[in-house]
Parts: sequence; C-alpha cells; structure tokens
Amino acid sequence: MAAVFRPLITGCNLALEHSNVIVTGLTAAVVLYTRSAGIAYFAFGAVACSRTVKAVKRFIRQPRPAHPSPARQKESYGMPSTHASVITYYAAYTLLACAYLPLHQQVPRTPWIRIIVPSIVVPWATAIAVSRIWLGHHTIPQVLAGTVHGIFFTYIWFSIWVRGGYQYGQALEKTYFARS
Repeated sequence: MAAVFRPLITGCNLALEHSNVIVTGLTAAVVLYTRSAGIAYFAFGAVACSRTVKAVKRFIRQPRPAHPSPARQKESYGMPSTHASVITYYAAYTLLACAYLPLHQQVPRTPWIRIIVPSIVVPWATAIAVSRIWLGHHTIPQVLAGTVHGIFFTYIWFSIWVRGGYQYGQALEKTYFARS
C-alpha cells in the first residue's frame, strides 16, 4: 500500500521543494493576464518582503539546522525563513485583498471568487511554511519568525496601497496597462 503512495509523496515533496518557482510563475502569469497595477504592486511586495527578510537574516546570522542529507544542506542563514515570510505575505495579503479591495475587471465577477481564492491560497501557504521544517531546511522558531515578518510586512504594504498607493496604481493602469 505504501508503495502506491510513494510517487504522490515524492511529487508533493518536489513541488514543495521548488515552491518559490511555482509561486513566482503563477504570480507572473496573473500579472500578465490581468495587467492590474494592484496585482503588480502585490507581486513587487513579495519581492520587497523577500529582500527585507534576507537583510534580517544577514544581521541575525543564525545557521540552518543540519540537514539529514548533507548534500542538500543549504549554505545561507536560516533565521528567519524567507519562504515562510514571503508565503505568509501571499496568504495575508490575499485575505485582505479579497476582504477589502474591489475586484479588478479581468477577475471573474462572482462573489465566490472572494472565498475560493483564499480557500486555495491559505492552505497552500500553510503547507509551504510547514514543509520548511519537515524538509529539514528550518527550525520551528525560524519558520515562526518568518511568519511574523510576513504578517508585519503585509500590514505595512497593504496599508500603503489603501492609503493612497492605489491612486498611483490607477493612473499607471490607465497609462501603461490599458488594453487596446
């Protein structure tokens, strides 16, 4: 029976191991499809979140845990987890956007979209953050610190957007992202 599930487990581990590539690719596709300044701002926020957490990492300089497979040991510092921080940013910003922001005209006009998207993003983000521990890349405190950083960063980034950033976004959208 266990042999039947081995390919599924291997595939899930592989997807979680390369979650940054999958999430980045999906984000780029959504930005290109919608041509939304708000979604581009969100994507830029993910990059900014990653950069700030990496700066904190270089300051703290806490090593990662010893990996069970020495060949897969990462060289960078572990505190706080960049994956946990950025994926928490994705989940928290998505929740806030679905709750408080108007739908972009390229997004399907159904009230269910505000429920479906977070119902997919939040469990996926949780799985990615937790996987950092069981894949051996981070300790629990490193993932928790990354999660806290992601929540804090989301608050700041979302606040900038709703307190006036969207006005610049609308102007950019009309000028550069308009569909012909």
